[in-house]
Amino acid sequence: MNKTVRTIFALYDELGCLSAVMRRAREIGLRSKRHRFKSGRIQGGNLFSRGQIYAVLRNPIYIGKIRHKAQVWEGQHEPIVSEAVWERVQEKLEAASARPRGRKTAARQLGARPIAPLIGKLRDENGDRLTPTHTRRHGRQIRYYVSNRLVSGGTDPRGWRLPATALEQAVADATAGHIAKMAHDHRICAKPDLQRNDTIKAKARRLASRLSEGAPEHLRKILDDGQITKKRIVLRLNADGLAEALEMQPNKMDRAVRTIEAPFELRRRGVEGKIVIGDCEPQPDRTLLRALSSANDWTADMRNGRPLGEIAAATGHAESDIRNRSQLAFLSPAIQSAILEGRQPTNLTLERIIRKPVPLDWGAQARLYGFEGGQ
Repeated sequence: MNKTVRTIFALYDELGCLSAVMRRAREIGLRSKRHRFKSGRIQGGNLFSRGQIYAVLRNPIYIGKIRHKAQVWEGQHEPIVSEAVWERVQEKLEAASARPRGRKTAARQLGARPIAPLIGKLRDENGDRLTPTHTRRHGRQIRYYVSNRLVSGGTDPRGWRLPATALEQAVADATAGHIAKMAHDHRICAKPDLQRNDTIKAKARRLASRLSEGAPEHLRKILDDGQITKKRIVLRLNADGLAEALEMQPNKMDRAVRTIEAPFELRRRGVEGKIVIGDCEPQPDRTLLRALSSANDWTADMRNGRPLGEIAAATGHAESDIRNRSQLAFLSPAIQSAILEGRQPTNLTLERIIRKPVPLDWGAQARLYGFEGGQ
């Protein structure tokens, strides 16, 4: 069976297609392991199906590990397949899962930019690779990067499910910011190069600008790998790819350029949410700002004796909606100032505030809405 497993991995490494591997395996007569029970019943010994081949390729037992529920542990048995072959096969499986299905969809994608520029690049805190996947909602395709153990059918509350577009942009922005800062501080070159300094600085700025504006081919080329934990992200850049983009020799580059470490924050795990990498500039929540402004206007009108029904008719809002949102006017001055300046916690949304009555005690508000130390 060991030889059969190694052959299946070698075939997929060569062909990169489950159906092609299935056909080749049948041509050469590969069969599943045959079991004879004490009762005389025989199981297995059949030609491999496409699903069985996929199961073999995803099973970590063949690299000396064991899976228990959602966790993968080091085993005590010898690996059948090398780590290098396993990694190549997993990347190809992930790339295949991200490809669009069907001729029409594939045709539309010809010449289009890469679907998942971070494929094969990132891992979670358990070392599990983040795999691109997608779902459809209201006729629209929604992309995610998901901890591979969740794709393989496991359940683990610690697994990541990150909105793909937001993650790709956040990683691109973090990489761009890092490169721009290193260039500004004259730290791209390992040794000062007065003759080329301005040229390299200009190229670094252009690269940073392209990354921020959305250039997945550049991101994929210069990002080597990375790991996301609950509160931090570490990104390692590819020396050759970055040096090529800056038109310099890799060995002339400061090693510090190649590593990015920054705070990482996701508003919620398991559903779509806002991703923040690094110490970003305050970003006011426009929805929350509009609601706060309206709440203060409505409250002032009601204090001046204007009937609620008249306010509702003039604004086009339901009376219940006005009652609910007017609570924002009773937030403490410190919290209202934080909202105006974009300094509120990233998970403080309009929905969260109006879900329950706003406490009148300002200290209680600070604790409820995540302002540490009170206001």
